Amino acid sequence: MSIKAGMTALALGFPEKVRTNAYWHENYPEVVKAAEKKTLERLWQKREAGAPPSEVAAIFDEEMAQYLKDPFRGTKERRVLAEGETSLTIEKRAAERALAAAGKTVEDVDLLLVSSFLPDTLGVGNAAYLAQALGTKGMAFNIESACSGSLVGLQTATALVEAGHYRRVLVVVSCTYSRNADDTDTLSWTVGDGAAAFLVEPVQEGGVHGFRAMHTALSCGALSHQLEQVGPDRLPAIRMRATSKAGPALRTISETCLREACEGALKAAGMKLSDVDFFIFNSPVAWYTRFCARALGVSPERTVDTYTEYGNVGPVLMPANLHRAASTGKLKKGDRILLYTVGSVSSAGAAVMTWGDVALG
Repeated sequence: MSIKAGMTALALGFPEKVRTNAYWHENYPEVVKAAEKKTLERLWQKREAGAPPSEVAAIFDEEMAQYLKDPFRGTKERRVLAEGETSLTIEKRAAERALAAAGKTVEDVDLLLVSSFLPDTLGVGNAAYLAQALGTKGMAFNIESACSGSLVGLQTATALVEAGHYRRVLVVVSCTYSRNADDTDTLSWTVGDGAAAFLVEPVQEGGVHGFRAMHTALSCGALSHQLEQVGPDRLPAIRMRATSKAGPALRTISETCLREACEGALKAAGMKLSDVDFFIFNSPVAWYTRFCARALGVSPERTVDTYTEYGNVGPVLMPANLHRAASTGKLKKGDRILLYTVGSVSSAGAAVMTWGDVALG
């Protein structure tokens, strides 16, 4: 008998520390004044004159336009690691909350999949460290696909459960951008920290019906992580840097991937767009959810967006939006959901699933 896998628990693990825009106004007023010369201005600007944009690109520009006069580009709050917190501590928090919500213990988990963006150590991800912290004796390994890490984790876990290799998989994702962006770089204004965890196991009803994913190699060269000497002591630290290609890259990969991924996932599920009850998009910028909804021709009322509270939290974006939709009652058992994520220098993809008995942490 074939096995159908689905999500059975979902939890978040955001830091308690909240940083509002006032932080930069109070501590770096000169940076705010000179914002037009900084990263965000280079990243998010109108398309240069030339060939007319495609329909999708034009929608992107129209939705972005309302934020161009705001130096923070629509970001209002973000969660950041407090002293003593690491990606591992918030991953453990999310994992324990997901297990508690499901009424399970770590002994019930056969496989731990971890996507830390970025992990606490150089060269090796957090999977073994998180397995040690949780006390699991099952298998654990790392996956990485930048902002699409949660969808790649869902796809991997679903395939492994349905193939019969593992019965219960705990997927944990985290983002700790605040450690890798200088406060004096306006890129830090739009990013935050957080973690999420979800269980994937056999389900009697619903589950995941189809996937479609692709690489986003067109964005190579837009973003990078570099080892630099920072601070008065010139100590080595990883810093995230964006080039002038970063803004156009998100527009371009969205133009090429959004419809292909969503239509491909629906085809794999044997469904049409009209069969979908609710849509979950990751939201790396303030206007992305509305852009995706317009580009697909669906009502914004059938989506949810947590960007103003969390900013860009990479692979945590999709589960954070999914959790919000479920916890506020916008998602109900039996609803068919289309999930879409996009990441620079990584992948984009979509999944179609039915919302079942999912415990929320």
